[in-house]
Amino acid sequence: MKIIVIGLGSMGKRRIRLLSERQDVEIYGIDSQESRCAEVRRIFGVKCFSCISEAVESQKMDAAVISTSPLSHAIIIRECLMHNLHVFTEINLVRDGYDENMAFAKEKNLVLFLSSTFLYRKETQFIIEKVHKAKCPLNYIYHVGQYLPDWHPWESYNSYFISNPKTNGCREIMAIDLPWVVTAFGPIKNVYAVKSKNTELSVTYNDNYLVTLEHESGTKGVFAVDVVARKPFRHIDIYGEELQLSWNGTADSLYEYNISERKNENIQMSDASEHVEGYAEFITENPYREELNAFLWQIADRTFMPAWDFKRDKAVLDIIDKIEA
Repeated sequence: MKIIVIGLGSMGKRRIRLLSERQDVEIYGIDSQESRCAEVRRIFGVKCFSCISEAVESQKMDAAVISTSPLSHAIIIRECLMHNLHVFTEINLVRDGYDENMAFAKEKNLVLFLSSTFLYRKETQFIIEKVHKAKCPLNYIYHVGQYLPDWHPWESYNSYFISNPKTNGCREIMAIDLPWVVTAFGPIKNVYAVKSKNTELSVTYNDNYLVTLEHESGTKGVFAVDVVARKPFRHIDIYGEELQLSWNGTADSLYEYNISERKNENIQMSDASEHVEGYAEFITENPYREELNAFLWQIADRTFMPAWDFKRDKAVLDIIDKIEA
């Protein structure tokens, strides 16, 4: 299978690195910046093009992985579908073109796959299973935060999409985490948010949120989101009369409280905490690998149901809009 990775920034290079592990794919790159193309050719030996039309005229491509900035996704998805390419896209943050691209992919019988990395983590899968089996009402408190300049230490936060109010850092955290939260606890029926700007960062959006979420299941949650915390922070506590879980976002930090023995038990996950230098310790590589595998599996078997999709994401983006309003 011939796959083009569109956008050769940090995420595009990650996708190429992980796809390169497979023996059944041939990888090409696309970026308008020649410096990025040169780097990818040097590191991975991948042939690069400057645009999609050049790539598809050169080779019979089968699929595309879109790793450009979110505001460009809708147009690029459309172009890829027009060239009969199955599409994997990073999170979108905005719902531009959702209905049109979903309908177009269905019309052309092409896979339209949406990244939702945390749904492919073993820890969140364990939590989701435990929550679904719980026979008692549950609540949770979840805090995710990291100082914005530390997201990409190799570049200014004003040089990429998180500086844009439409695709801002807090919105990205919510778009990354709410899919697995909704999968665990069910659709959200009510939200209430308190937000402000607490830092001197040169951004024109709120940099911290305290959000109360009420799920249709009856579960209530507090979701704290920020780009303020100088120490990267990811922690959730889930509690009910018959279930108590806590997780700090890393592979070795998931605990279930043993009620009968009155002690915390560490839940060990089988996949190691594979980490790339420069990212927070709770960002591991295997989920990115697994969702690419799921994309390729869905191309091979159309009965396969991915962990997330555009329809469910559209509902989550509506919730985020209410939080930001």
